[in-house]
Amino acid sequence: MTAPRRYLALGDSYTIGEGIGAEDRWPVQLADALRSEGTALDAPEIIATTGWTTDELDAAIDAAAPVGPFDLVSLLIGVNDQYRGRDVSEYTPAFEALLQRAIGFAGGDAARVFVLAIPDWGVTPFGAHSGRDVAAIARELDAYNAAAAAICAARGVAFVDIAAVSRAHGGEAEMLADDGLHPSAALHTEWMQLALPVARGLLSRA
Repeated sequence: MTAPRRYLALGDSYTIGEGIGAEDRWPVQLADALRSEGTALDAPEIIATTGWTTDELDAAIDAAAPVGPFDLVSLLIGVNDQYRGRDVSEYTPAFEALLQRAIGFAGGDAARVFVLAIPDWGVTPFGAHSGRDVAAIARELDAYNAAAAAICAARGVAFVDIAAVSRAHGGEAEMLADDGLHPSAALHTEWMQLALPVARGLLSRA
């Protein structure tokens, strides 16, 4: 009997699912969807907490000490770096270092790793009432995502662009948790549906 495959999800509030049930987090939904297609897959091991920046996720990985290799690894990080005012030039090397760690957890195989784009929190009611320039938020996150996408392309890592759907629908009431900032289960489902064909393809090549 083949042992179930293993999945490691690294991130922040967008991965841990701030404000929604554990079963509604997109990595959990993704694992459920893959299992429904016949893939033997353990429940995802998630290292993510609301508010984490790149350096805080890096330290948390050290503390959690996950043991690879994993068959699938995802990374979604950076919104809190932008929120705290860090320039893209500071984010880029920090993201690249985390991506290298993710590849390491995948047994050194970049073809087992995928990255999700950072959603634009400026489109949410929280963003609108934050006193921040929402156009600047959008520009800064676009720069972050462009940098991450370029690094992924150079490393042969799949990049899943959830930014567009998040920007289009992230301000809708049904797409928001009660705090008016974090995504609801419905938006997590939208992200999962974008990630599913990518994850399926990565696992089929493994």
